[in-house]
Amino acid sequence: MPCSLCSADTDLTTFAVAGGPDGAATELCETCIAQINGTPEPTHWRCLSSAMWSEDIAAQVLAARMLTRLSDEGWARDLADQLYLDDETRTWVDNVVQTVEHRDSNGILLAQGDTVVLIKDLPVKGAGFTAKRGTAVRSISLVADNAAHIEGRVEGQRIVILTEFVKKR
Repeated sequence: MPCSLCSADTDLTTFAVAGGPDGAATELCETCIAQINGTPEPTHWRCLSSAMWSEDIAAQVLAARMLTRLSDEGWARDLADQLYLDDETRTWVDNVVQTVEHRDSNGILLAQGDTVVLIKDLPVKGAGFTAKRGTAVRSISLVADNAAHIEGRVEGQRIVILTEFVKKR
């Protein structure tokens, strides 16, 4: 039996898919499991063009979640736009347990609504200004699927800031 996502013919492991019915799982190869739990390699995930239409609902959910994680890739956005899921399955896709921890440059845990201070001048792409070192960013938002990104308002603009350039106040 091949991997539910990439169709690799290798040893498979039962992978529990969180957020849905109890016991929901699918069979995945070690490569897919490692990339789901770590940093995904976009070229590996081009296989989602067929996995997203799987009859295995757990595989569809994982495919949709990976397409969301890979939304920086044009091909992934195109596939996500084509994907149709019924309301119950869509709810399962969106019901992701928050496991990402956001930490500042000193390793201190950040939380939604915290205030941080920039530790470096940061040019803001597309806005035409530089966010200066020492600027306080109040009421930050955490980017749910990326521990390295937070969002905040600087000079009236909502921007994404890398956590390595901030310290908690």
